[in-house]
Amino acid sequence: MTVLRLPRPPQGRLRRRHFDPYLTHLPLSYGALRLGDYDLAHAVYPTDAVAAARWQRRTGRPAVFSFMGIPDRRGLREFRGRLELMLRAVHGASAVVALSLHAAEAFRRWLGWEARVIPPGVALAAFVPAQTRACVPTIVCSAAADVPRKNVGLLVSAFALVRRELPAARLVLSRPRELEAARRAGVDVDAAGVEWLDLDDRGRLARAYGEAWTAVLPSSDEAFGLVLVEALACGTPAVGYAHGGIPEVLDRPGIGVLFEDLDRRVLADALLEALELADDPGTVARCRSRAEDFSSDRCAERYLSLYRELAAAER
Repeated sequence: MTVLRLPRPPQGRLRRRHFDPYLTHLPLSYGALRLGDYDLAHAVYPTDAVAAARWQRRTGRPAVFSFMGIPDRRGLREFRGRLELMLRAVHGASAVVALSLHAAEAFRRWLGWEARVIPPGVALAAFVPAQTRACVPTIVCSAAADVPRKNVGLLVSAFALVRRELPAARLVLSRPRELEAARRAGVDVDAAGVEWLDLDDRGRLARAYGEAWTAVLPSSDEAFGLVLVEALACGTPAVGYAHGGIPEVLDRPGIGVLFEDLDRRVLADALLEALELADDPGTVARCRSRAEDFSSDRCAERYLSLYRELAAAER
């Protein structure tokens, strides 16, 4: 297997005209494919998928397009020409893969296409249960605080209600490059009990999940919610907004709590309920077992099976 990492040409003009900035990758991606001797091309971004589709037409070899988001109305209108680009990518691929049943339904509704579903995989060896939890109720959220749809501002507001019942509670958030960007996204960055840590490092993130009493993802429009699976792999129950692909992860009792409304009281109640799960001696095993359903080995085997299927069809 070869992973192609190509330079990023200037994108300023495309951004100013509100085109997809990664259009600059198209000629480089196609040229790199043509220079190699590959049995199959696998793209994870629409522009690269268009290049892979062209390569497929030229070589007769299969191309796979895995889309990392939800192709809904808002996403398809995000950039000028995005809908046309997605249609070219989808129709030109031998197989299209969505991350969840929810994302596959969006393919069906907005693009008229049947996508296969292969959830992303979690590195079970990296995310493991800790020996002990933090000594005080600790909530971890690794979502990007400077992205409005992640609803971290709502989480901080709900956490203030949690602190009324549990004054020693901590909320650990992932520090963005600029805290001011989080403030602009509606986050009270100086709220009591909130701590900002660098969670971009996988080791630090795994330790944070292992020490936490619960993890939370309050985002809207999540195609899957891999961060929840990472927390579950650490034996930590999770809280998620009942929207997008998140309910497909938190699909059973005893591993976490779904909240139905983007309301601070509703979210606070879900957090308090999940914090109680940390005291249940069976929680760690249940969470770890659910995470094993999404192991990286299982993900890899499903893709290998797809590759073998496409290679057989080519013959």
